[in-house]
Amino acid sequence: MSTLPDLPEDDEDDVLAAEYVLGALEMAERYVVETRLRNDSGFAARVAIWEDRLSGLNEAYAPAPLPDLLPKIEARLFPTQPRKRIWWADLRLWGGVVVASAALVAYLALTPPKPELTATLAADQGTLQFAAVITHGHLTITRVAGDKPDAAHSHELWIIAGNDPPVSLGVIPADGETISLPGAAAGAVLAVTLEPPGGSPSGKPTGPIVAKGALVKV
Repeated sequence: MSTLPDLPEDDEDDVLAAEYVLGALEMAERYVVETRLRNDSGFAARVAIWEDRLSGLNEAYAPAPLPDLLPKIEARLFPTQPRKRIWWADLRLWGGVVVASAALVAYLALTPPKPELTATLAADQGTLQFAAVITHGHLTITRVAGDKPDAAHSHELWIIAGNDPPVSLGVIPADGETISLPGAAAGAVLAVTLEPPGGSPSGKPTGPIVAKGALVKV
């Protein structure tokens, strides 16, 4: 509050009321005055008189809307923290991708592709038997029963499509073999003959058929 010469009490209250209306008081002083207004009707009347006296000053100023300070206040009281990327969350995500990829690779590696054609080659007499599987144009043949040929002979594989002559697919090793065989169709016959070491010298079957079977769709 402004410093004034010693005044009668009434005059001091009058000056205080004027300063309150003019907005010249500090916040603590305004709080004291507003508390007094609720309890001192005489002082409240002085304030009302000064409000009336000074009301003409309001005409010189256009009314100004009160600024909306609430968003700014809330922003200061409750600042929004920028969302940080959590490295371990990213790591967990990428780890999940890696694990899924590894699982897919393992699945593809451990799960054999579905065969397209199969055949069981068996002997008319005896126990010799071969299993043949064609997948994606590749034929795999494996001896599953019976004995391998003696040192003086070889097992040679042939394919016979319809009335076409037999076509050699090569000598079958003791542990089986996978060869390229595109274009094979169901109904074609696979046959194994007993030939000299290294296979038939003429390119045609020369020995007896020891096992045979037709290709069928899976």
